[in-house]
Amino acid sequence: MGRTAETVAVPAIDPQSLCSLETHFIAPEIYRRDDVAARQANLARIVSNQIVPRLLRLHTEVVADAPPVTVLIEALAPSRADISALADIVLGTDLEAAAAYVVVLRDRGLAMETLFVELLEPTARHLGEMWTNDECDFIDVTLGVARLQKLLAIFNETHDEPALGSRRRVLMAMTPGDPHRFGVTMVEKFLLAAGWQVQTELSSTADEIVEAASGTWFAVAGLTAGSDRQLDTLRSTIVRLRARSHNPAIGIMVGGPMFTANPALALEVGADATAPNAPAAVLVAQKLYDLAAPTLRAEPA
Repeated sequence: MGRTAETVAVPAIDPQSLCSLETHFIAPEIYRRDDVAARQANLARIVSNQIVPRLLRLHTEVVADAPPVTVLIEALAPSRADISALADIVLGTDLEAAAAYVVVLRDRGLAMETLFVELLEPTARHLGEMWTNDECDFIDVTLGVARLQKLLAIFNETHDEPALGSRRRVLMAMTPGDPHRFGVTMVEKFLLAAGWQVQTELSSTADEIVEAASGTWFAVAGLTAGSDRQLDTLRSTIVRLRARSHNPAIGIMVGGPMFTANPALALEVGADATAPNAPAAVLVAQKLYDLAAPTLRAEPA
């Protein structure tokens, strides 16, 4: 059994620090909109009409003689309901509540790697599906994904080092021979909105992609492939990227329908990770950045 709720401590995340992180993870223009009041009212209706009744039913009807809610939450493992609930939280503004939820799961013995795979990345993917289904707009999803980035950075302890923030650079490119631009354009859009510096190569040859990575420091490179006909070219491009990159610890993520159907294919072509949609790609980029953070600290900016 896990520890009781009284022994669980939330990381020291004060509201002022959370506010300052908004400028680190979210592009300022995201806030320039005129429908804030309507969106807040809509969120309040969702909480009142859907979330609260579900919590009350869980606590009073499903579980007989239910223990305190804090103990009940501790007993839960990530599930589809948990993913949906975390998505609702990050669509709001209470990041402390989201952090407390992650702490509960982590302190039950779940490693951050497990939480990333089973909770955080699926939540980002869920936000992307909500956007596709017109359940929320681009701004909502961007803010939600940016808050998931903050959670990941907080728990990986890379959120309080300003020098590293200037290195959140991504090289996005299409595998030579891939004519489908929509996917890479969407990933670029979400990365920019979530505060990343992005250079995109839409019509480059393999030589030009490698040259871009060798001439400029990038934390992450993202490559898309539209069909299995590009896999050999993608594999060879990745080998050359790693050999020539200005950042020897560059993280490489890949995307495309083949990787959505078979995520293990990403490792087969030499990449570090894949993401099934644009919001999830933002979180994968943050994960790769966090993994390389110890190396980045040792290098000059």
